[in-house]
Amino acid sequence: MPLTHREPYYDRLEMVLCILVTGAKSASSEPARPIFEVASVKVSASSGSGVRGGCHGVDSRRTPGDMLDTPLGRCVITDARLSHLIVMAYGLVGVSYITNAPDWVITGSERFTIEARAEDPEKATEQQLLQMLQMLLEDRFKLKYHLEQRETSGFALRVAKGGSKLKAAEDPGASMSVRNGRKGNPVSFELRSCPMATLANILSTYGPGRVVDRTGLEGSYDLELSWDERVGPSLVTALKEQLGLRLESAKVMTPSS
Repeated sequence: MPLTHREPYYDRLEMVLCILVTGAKSASSEPARPIFEVASVKVSASSGSGVRGGCHGVDSRRTPGDMLDTPLGRCVITDARLSHLIVMAYGLVGVSYITNAPDWVITGSERFTIEARAEDPEKATEQQLLQMLQMLLEDRFKLKYHLEQRETSGFALRVAKGGSKLKAAEDPGASMSVRNGRKGNPVSFELRSCPMATLANILSTYGPGRVVDRTGLEGSYDLELSWDERVGPSLVTALKEQLGLRLESAKVMTPSS
């Protein structure tokens, strides 16, 4: 299915990205990755509400506050700039981790809507769907890139003095509930069957910066965490008092493209 867009934009995109990301590996040198059974990429008339949606795999953690109810085994993303799609597909912390791209790629007015479905929606994991999204971007936009790890200032999640207060998960079914999930506001999480790596990723989004798991704790846990940076408790205090964990300043590796 061809990209629904005027041809000059498509040519400009292919030329600029190929020049920007020298050193990208050819497709033949990489192991085969899964692709969508069917996919649509269209230019969207922005509603003004910003990018919405994502990819819903069998292991995805869904929240009641999802802005777009994406069906299982699909990626549905609306009103997204190319930079938004790259961040989602390649797991970047944010748009600022896309380097050397011109302004029109990062903040341009062009927005897209993607609707895509895996061959077996009932079995596709979120990681597999994201790999399919990568393949879709590389195919439809002729995207070439060089992904690298960069050392940046961040935080290590560790067990606090006195030991953790975490409770082992009672049920393997994962779930996540978030209230007021914006920086600067009171934040409250209720997580079920949550591994520490997932908690670190959540704190990377809602906390003070990039967080990596260095607790040494294996398995999954049921936990609740609430904090308020304005009136207390702070995130640092809440982690220690509620979960028996702490944040420690550290150099962390962050992917960028």
